[in-house]
Amino acid sequence: METSTEGAARPDSSPVTAEAAGDDPVVVPGARAVPPASLSPSRASDFMQCPLLYRFRVIDRLPEKPSEAATRGTLVHAVLERLFDAPAAERTAPRAKALVPGQWDRLRESRPEVVELFADDPEGERLARWLAQAEALVERWFGLEDPSRLEPAERELFVEAELESGLRLRGIIDRVDVAPTGEVRIVDYKTGKAPRPEYAEGALFQMKFYALVVWRLKRVIPRRLQLVYLGSGDVLTYDPVLADLERVERKLLALWEAIRLATETGDWRPRPTKLCGWCDHQAHCPEFGGTPPPYPLPVRAVPTPGEGG
Repeated sequence: METSTEGAARPDSSPVTAEAAGDDPVVVPGARAVPPASLSPSRASDFMQCPLLYRFRVIDRLPEKPSEAATRGTLVHAVLERLFDAPAAERTAPRAKALVPGQWDRLRESRPEVVELFADDPEGERLARWLAQAEALVERWFGLEDPSRLEPAERELFVEAELESGLRLRGIIDRVDVAPTGEVRIVDYKTGKAPRPEYAEGALFQMKFYALVVWRLKRVIPRRLQLVYLGSGDVLTYDPVLADLERVERKLLALWEAIRLATETGDWRPRPTKLCGWCDHQAHCPEFGGTPPPYPLPVRAVPTPGEGG
């Protein structure tokens, strides 16, 4: 995940991981708004960053323009996933780089909106540079991992688990490796630079989220969580223990309770940070003089102290 000078993640530099179906902001004409029913790492991070941003993405489903950084991440992710279709001996850097043009064509077909990224580039010069940057990220991966020695148990794995509270957790894991001894490693690719040490815990939140889901599904605690930062050539690892997963679960339950309350009351407050400069929704944000769209869900009044209820 790319970072700003302060080490916080830029929202237009999303991780390579694609979110689970139904989790990304999608505009469906005439669709009826529904209360959120599940939580993914990205949407949990949205709410922690800014509750109003969560509302815009999950409740209102406001459209967002594609960004070069996020789209490049999606492209690189597709290349790394497809490379494992080849026999181990053929998983080379030249072969991986050769996959980039074809995966870009597939991405344009599946998500036509990304074409507008280069609408003002009639000669294709900027597109060529962008594709070269994607190829460079793919090539850097070979200095961090050796795909000829890896046989992933799962790639692009959709996972979903329901906690005892009824909260459903969901997401897509880039890669799952299983050792002959049965130990599990969860791997996630990032196209940006590794965060500074003081921000590492935030980066690991997504991985601990996935570890919690795997534990709830399989009753197995992953042996290792691994973040591969292609932008800086770093690998961040963490070996979780049960106490880690229990803490994450408590945090998510508290977060979900806050989301539930905001959904019922319609009280979604903005939380201004330096990340606001990259937000697509400034026109609707009170912090920038905007007005949110009419709230599309019924609301209930919040009892005043002493009234009960």
